[in-house]
Amino acid sequence: MTDRQPLTIRLAAPRGFCAGVDRAIQIVEEALGKWGAPVYVRHEIVHNAHVVSRLEELGAIFVEELDECPEDRPVIFSAHGVPKSVPAEAERRNMIYVDATCPLVSKVHVEAERHHREGREIVLIGHAGHPEVIGTMGQLPGNTITLIETVEDVAAFEPNDPDNVAFVTQTTLSVDDTADIVAALQARFPGISSPHKEDICYATTNRQDAVKVLAPGTDLVLVIGATTSSNSVRLVEVAKRAGAARAELVASAENIDWAWFDGVSTLGLTAGASAPEDLVQGVINACGERFDVSLDKIETARETVTFKLPRILSEPV
Repeated sequence: MTDRQPLTIRLAAPRGFCAGVDRAIQIVEEALGKWGAPVYVRHEIVHNAHVVSRLEELGAIFVEELDECPEDRPVIFSAHGVPKSVPAEAERRNMIYVDATCPLVSKVHVEAERHHREGREIVLIGHAGHPEVIGTMGQLPGNTITLIETVEDVAAFEPNDPDNVAFVTQTTLSVDDTADIVAALQARFPGISSPHKEDICYATTNRQDAVKVLAPGTDLVLVIGATTSSNSVRLVEVAKRAGAARAELVASAENIDWAWFDGVSTLGLTAGASAPEDLVQGVINACGERFDVSLDKIETARETVTFKLPRILSEPV
Protein backbone atom coordinates (compact mmCIF):
# COMPACT_ATOMS: atom_id res chain seq x y z
CA MET A 1 0.00 0.00 0.00
CA THR A 2 1.12 3.54 -0.64
CA ASP A 3 0.24 6.67 1.32
CA ARG A 4 1.55 8.89 -1.46
CA GLN A 5 -0.75 11.47 -2.94
CA PRO A 6 -2.29 10.36 -6.26
CA LEU A 7 -1.28 12.37 -9.34
CA THR A 8 -2.81 12.05 -12.79
CA ILE A 9 -0.44 13.16 -15.54
CA ARG A 10 -2.17 14.23 -18.73
CA LEU A 11 0.56 13.60 -21.28
CA ALA A 12 0.23 15.56 -24.53
CA ALA A 13 0.72 13.92 -27.90
CA PRO A 14 2.21 15.18 -30.14
CA ARG A 15 5.00 16.71 -28.05
CA GLY A 16 8.75 17.19 -28.29
CA PHE A 17 10.89 16.88 -31.41
CA CYS A 18 9.44 17.86 -34.77
CA ALA A 19 10.73 16.74 -38.17
CA GLY A 20 12.79 19.92 -38.66
CA VAL A 21 14.56 19.50 -35.31
CA ASP A 22 15.13 15.78 -35.93
CA ARG A 23 16.68 16.62 -39.30
CA ALA A 24 18.92 19.38 -37.89
CA ILE A 25 20.33 17.13 -35.14
CA GLN A 26 20.85 14.33 -37.65
CA ILE A 27 22.73 16.74 -39.92
CA VAL A 28 25.23 17.53 -37.14
CA GLU A 29 25.65 13.82 -36.31
CA GLU A 30 26.12 12.88 -39.98
CA ALA A 31 28.58 15.74 -40.52
CA LEU A 32 30.68 14.55 -37.58
CA GLY A 33 30.59 11.04 -39.04
CA LYS A 34 31.67 12.27 -42.47
CA TRP A 35 34.30 14.90 -41.65
CA GLY A 36 35.22 14.00 -38.08
CA ALA A 37 35.46 16.44 -35.17
CA PRO A 38 35.37 19.32 -34.86
CA VAL A 39 32.41 20.49 -36.90
CA TYR A 40 31.31 24.08 -36.30
CA VAL A 41 27.68 25.10 -35.88
CA ARG A 42 26.60 28.71 -36.32
CA HIS A 43 24.12 29.44 -33.52
CA GLU A 44 22.51 26.71 -31.36
CA ILE A 45 21.37 24.04 -33.83
CA VAL A 46 18.03 24.04 -31.94
CA HIS A 47 17.09 25.94 -28.79
CA ASN A 48 17.78 23.27 -26.19
CA ALA A 49 20.82 23.16 -23.90
CA HIS A 50 20.60 19.36 -23.44
CA VAL A 51 20.71 18.77 -27.20
CA VAL A 52 23.57 21.26 -27.62
CA SER A 53 25.55 19.69 -24.75
CA ARG A 54 25.24 16.18 -26.20
CA LEU A 55 26.41 17.35 -29.63
CA GLU A 56 29.34 19.21 -28.03
CA GLU A 57 30.40 15.93 -26.42
CA LEU A 58 30.41 14.37 -29.90
CA GLY A 59 32.67 17.14 -31.23
CA ALA A 60 30.42 20.00 -32.37
CA ILE A 61 31.60 23.53 -31.60
CA PHE A 62 28.84 26.14 -31.36
CA VAL A 63 29.57 29.74 -32.34
CA GLU A 64 27.45 32.82 -32.91
CA GLU A 65 29.06 34.14 -36.10
CA LEU A 66 30.86 32.77 -39.13
CA ASP A 67 34.02 34.74 -38.42
CA GLU A 68 34.55 32.48 -35.37
CA CYS A 69 34.93 29.47 -37.70
CA PRO A 70 38.20 28.36 -39.32
CA GLU A 71 38.11 27.94 -43.10
CA ASP A 72 39.37 24.34 -43.04
CA ARG A 73 36.46 22.86 -41.04
CA PRO A 74 32.81 22.36 -42.07
CA VAL A 75 30.17 24.70 -40.67
CA ILE A 76 26.46 23.99 -40.20
CA PHE A 77 23.73 26.65 -40.20
CA SER A 78 21.03 26.18 -37.55
CA ALA A 79 17.45 25.04 -38.09
CA HIS A 80 16.20 28.62 -37.66
CA GLY A 81 17.68 29.80 -40.96
CA VAL A 82 20.27 32.47 -41.73
CA PRO A 83 20.42 35.72 -43.72
CA LYS A 84 21.63 35.27 -47.32
CA SER A 85 24.83 37.08 -46.42
CA VAL A 86 25.97 34.09 -44.31
CA PRO A 87 26.22 31.39 -47.02
CA ALA A 88 27.56 34.07 -49.39
CA GLU A 89 30.40 34.76 -46.95
CA ALA A 90 31.03 31.01 -46.50
CA GLU A 91 31.35 30.64 -50.27
CA ARG A 92 33.66 33.63 -50.46
CA ARG A 93 35.91 31.93 -47.91
CA ASN A 94 35.67 28.57 -49.77
CA MET A 95 34.23 26.89 -46.68
CA ILE A 96 32.31 23.61 -46.66
CA TYR A 97 28.88 24.43 -45.25
CA VAL A 98 25.68 22.49 -44.62
CA ASP A 99 22.38 24.30 -44.30
CA ALA A 100 20.17 22.73 -41.59
CA THR A 101 17.40 25.33 -42.02
CA CYS A 102 14.03 23.66 -41.45
CA PRO A 103 12.33 23.19 -44.84
CA LEU A 104 9.21 24.89 -43.46
CA VAL A 105 11.30 27.98 -42.64
CA SER A 106 12.85 27.81 -46.11
CA LYS A 107 9.30 27.84 -47.51
CA VAL A 108 8.70 31.20 -45.79
CA HIS A 109 11.96 32.51 -47.32
CA VAL A 110 10.78 31.46 -50.79
CA GLU A 111 7.40 33.16 -50.24
CA ALA A 112 9.07 36.41 -49.17
CA GLU A 113 11.29 36.37 -52.25
CA ARG A 114 8.29 35.72 -54.51
CA HIS A 115 6.36 38.66 -53.04
CA HIS A 116 9.43 40.88 -53.45
CA ARG A 117 9.85 39.79 -57.07
CA GLU A 118 6.21 40.61 -57.73
CA GLY A 119 6.66 44.09 -56.26
CA ARG A 120 4.73 43.73 -53.00
CA GLU A 121 5.60 45.37 -49.70
CA ILE A 122 6.17 42.57 -47.18
CA VAL A 123 5.10 42.29 -43.54
CA LEU A 124 6.64 39.59 -41.33
CA ILE A 125 4.62 38.63 -38.26
CA GLY A 126 7.16 37.54 -35.64
CA HIS A 127 9.28 38.35 -32.60
CA ALA A 128 12.14 40.85 -32.89
CA GLY A 129 15.57 39.35 -32.35
CA HIS A 130 14.54 35.72 -32.85
CA PRO A 131 17.07 33.96 -35.15
CA GLU A 132 14.30 32.84 -37.50
CA VAL A 133 13.11 36.43 -37.90
CA ILE A 134 16.67 37.65 -38.47
CA GLY A 135 17.12 34.93 -41.10
CA THR A 136 13.87 35.69 -42.91
CA MET A 137 14.43 39.47 -42.94
CA GLY A 138 17.93 38.79 -44.23
CA GLN A 139 16.65 37.08 -47.37
CA LEU A 140 16.00 40.44 -48.98
CA PRO A 141 18.04 43.63 -49.28
CA GLY A 142 17.86 46.62 -46.92
CA ASN A 143 14.63 47.35 -45.07
CA THR A 144 12.44 45.47 -47.54
CA ILE A 145 10.51 43.57 -44.83
CA THR A 146 8.60 45.26 -41.99
CA LEU A 147 8.31 43.33 -38.71
CA ILE A 148 4.90 43.30 -37.04
CA GLU A 149 4.73 41.92 -33.48
CA THR A 150 1.30 43.06 -32.25
CA VAL A 151 -2.14 44.21 -33.37
CA GLU A 152 -1.02 47.72 -32.34
CA ASP A 153 1.87 47.48 -34.82
CA VAL A 154 -0.68 46.87 -37.60
CA ALA A 155 -2.36 50.20 -36.84
CA ALA A 156 1.01 52.00 -36.99
CA PHE A 157 2.16 50.37 -40.24
CA GLU A 158 2.09 52.76 -43.20
CA PRO A 159 2.95 51.04 -46.49
CA ASN A 160 3.85 52.97 -49.62
CA ASP A 161 1.00 51.30 -51.49
CA PRO A 162 -1.80 49.91 -49.23
CA ASP A 163 -3.17 47.92 -52.18
CA ASN A 164 0.07 46.02 -52.72
CA VAL A 165 0.98 44.38 -49.39
CA ALA A 166 1.76 40.76 -48.47
CA PHE A 167 2.44 38.99 -45.18
CA VAL A 168 4.47 35.98 -44.05
CA THR A 169 4.93 34.70 -40.49
CA GLN A 170 7.50 33.16 -38.19
CA THR A 171 6.78 29.40 -37.98
CA THR A 172 6.69 29.10 -34.16
CA LEU A 173 4.08 31.68 -33.13
CA SER A 174 0.90 31.34 -31.10
CA VAL A 175 -1.78 30.30 -33.59
CA ASP A 176 -4.43 32.40 -31.81
CA ASP A 177 -2.30 35.55 -31.40
CA THR A 178 -1.26 35.36 -35.04
CA ALA A 179 -4.88 34.97 -36.14
CA ASP A 180 -5.70 38.25 -34.36
CA ILE A 181 -2.82 40.05 -36.13
CA VAL A 182 -3.78 38.57 -39.51
CA ALA A 183 -7.41 39.67 -38.98
CA ALA A 184 -6.20 43.20 -38.20
CA LEU A 185 -4.03 43.24 -41.34
CA GLN A 186 -6.89 41.97 -43.50
CA ALA A 187 -9.25 44.55 -42.04
CA ARG A 188 -6.81 47.39 -42.85
CA PHE A 189 -5.64 45.98 -46.18
CA PRO A 190 -8.47 43.89 -47.68
CA GLY A 191 -6.35 42.97 -50.71
CA ILE A 192 -3.34 41.76 -48.71
CA SER A 193 -1.63 38.65 -50.13
CA SER A 194 -1.48 35.79 -47.66
CA PRO A 195 0.62 32.59 -47.70
CA HIS A 196 -0.57 29.79 -50.01
CA LYS A 197 -0.56 27.60 -46.90
CA GLU A 198 -0.32 28.63 -43.25
CA ASP A 199 3.26 29.60 -42.33
CA ILE A 200 2.96 28.49 -38.69
CA CYS A 201 4.33 24.97 -38.94
CA TYR A 202 2.32 21.79 -38.43
CA ALA A 203 4.32 20.88 -35.30
CA THR A 204 3.73 24.23 -33.56
CA THR A 205 0.02 24.01 -34.37
CA ASN A 206 -0.29 20.37 -33.25
CA ARG A 207 1.49 20.97 -29.93
CA GLN A 208 -0.71 23.97 -29.18
CA ASP A 209 -3.86 22.01 -30.10
CA ALA A 210 -2.89 19.19 -27.71
CA VAL A 211 -2.32 21.68 -24.87
CA LYS A 212 -5.70 23.29 -25.53
CA VAL A 213 -7.31 19.87 -24.94
CA LEU A 214 -5.34 18.85 -21.85
CA ALA A 215 -5.21 22.24 -20.05
CA PRO A 216 -8.87 22.80 -19.02
CA GLY A 217 -9.35 21.58 -15.45
CA THR A 218 -5.62 20.88 -15.01
CA ASP A 219 -4.09 22.14 -11.74
CA LEU A 220 -0.63 22.61 -13.25
CA VAL A 221 0.87 22.33 -16.75
CA LEU A 222 4.60 21.81 -17.17
CA VAL A 223 6.12 22.62 -20.56
CA ILE A 224 9.61 21.21 -21.05
CA GLY A 225 11.71 23.56 -23.13
CA ALA A 226 14.16 26.44 -23.13
CA THR A 227 13.35 30.06 -22.39
CA THR A 228 14.89 30.88 -25.79
CA SER A 229 12.54 28.44 -27.56
CA SER A 230 9.70 30.46 -29.06
CA ASN A 231 7.37 27.50 -29.54
CA SER A 232 7.92 26.33 -25.92
CA VAL A 233 7.18 29.78 -24.47
CA ARG A 234 4.01 29.92 -26.60
CA LEU A 235 2.86 26.57 -25.13
CA VAL A 236 2.90 28.06 -21.62
CA GLU A 237 0.77 30.98 -22.84
CA VAL A 238 -1.64 28.63 -24.61
CA ALA A 239 -2.02 26.46 -21.48
CA LYS A 240 -2.90 29.47 -19.32
CA ARG A 241 -5.35 30.78 -21.88
CA ALA A 242 -6.97 27.34 -22.27
CA GLY A 243 -7.81 27.07 -18.57
CA ALA A 244 -4.85 25.59 -16.69
CA ALA A 245 -4.76 26.88 -13.11
CA ARG A 246 -1.00 27.34 -13.51
CA ALA A 247 1.58 26.72 -16.25
CA GLU A 248 5.37 26.75 -15.99
CA LEU A 249 8.29 26.34 -18.39
CA VAL A 250 11.05 24.02 -17.14
CA ALA A 251 14.29 22.93 -18.80
CA SER A 252 14.17 19.49 -17.11
CA ALA A 253 13.04 17.69 -13.94
CA GLU A 254 15.93 19.33 -12.10
CA ASN A 255 14.30 22.74 -12.57
CA ILE A 256 10.95 21.84 -11.03
CA ASP A 257 9.93 23.69 -7.88
CA TRP A 258 8.02 20.97 -6.06
CA ALA A 259 6.13 23.63 -4.06
CA TRP A 260 4.15 24.12 -7.29
CA PHE A 261 2.59 20.70 -6.61
CA ASP A 262 0.85 21.72 -3.37
CA GLY A 263 -2.80 20.82 -3.89
CA VAL A 264 -2.13 19.48 -7.40
CA SER A 265 -3.92 16.27 -8.39
CA THR A 266 -3.85 16.70 -12.18
CA LEU A 267 -0.67 17.62 -14.06
CA GLY A 268 -0.53 18.44 -17.75
CA LEU A 269 2.80 17.61 -19.38
CA THR A 270 4.16 18.52 -22.80
CA ALA A 271 7.45 19.49 -24.45
CA GLY A 272 8.43 22.07 -27.04
CA ALA A 273 9.58 21.02 -30.50
CA SER A 274 13.29 21.14 -29.57
CA ALA A 275 13.03 19.17 -26.30
CA PRO A 276 14.11 15.50 -26.38
CA GLU A 277 11.77 12.78 -25.09
CA ASP A 278 14.20 11.65 -22.36
CA LEU A 279 13.51 14.97 -20.58
CA VAL A 280 9.78 14.15 -20.59
CA GLN A 281 10.48 10.70 -19.14
CA GLY A 282 12.73 12.37 -16.56
CA VAL A 283 9.82 14.50 -15.31
CA ILE A 284 7.49 11.48 -15.23
CA ASN A 285 10.08 9.50 -13.23
CA ALA A 286 10.64 12.40 -10.81
CA CYS A 287 6.89 12.64 -10.24
CA GLY A 288 6.76 8.86 -9.74
CA GLU A 289 9.27 9.14 -6.90
CA ARG A 290 7.00 11.57 -5.05
CA PHE A 291 3.44 10.68 -6.05
CA ASP A 292 1.25 7.72 -6.94
CA VAL A 293 1.23 8.49 -10.67
CA SER A 294 -1.29 7.44 -13.31
CA LEU A 295 -0.78 8.43 -16.95
CA ASP A 296 -3.52 9.71 -19.22
CA LYS A 297 -2.34 10.17 -22.81
CA ILE A 298 -4.07 13.01 -24.67
CA GLU A 299 -3.46 12.38 -28.38
CA THR A 300 -4.88 14.98 -30.76
CA ALA A 301 -2.87 14.20 -33.92
CA ARG A 302 -0.34 11.75 -35.36
CA GLU A 303 2.74 13.11 -37.08
CA THR A 304 4.35 11.27 -39.97
CA VAL A 305 6.34 14.14 -41.52
CA THR A 306 10.02 13.52 -42.33
CA PHE A 307 12.52 15.68 -44.23
CA LYS A 308 15.43 14.54 -46.40
CA LEU A 309 18.98 15.36 -45.40
CA PRO A 310 21.07 17.71 -47.60
CA ARG A 311 22.75 15.92 -50.50
CA ILE A 312 26.24 17.08 -49.47
CA LEU A 313 26.17 14.63 -46.54
CA SER A 314 25.93 11.62 -48.87
CA GLU A 315 28.49 12.84 -51.42
CA PRO A 316 32.00 11.36 -51.24
CA VAL A 317 34.56 13.42 -49.35
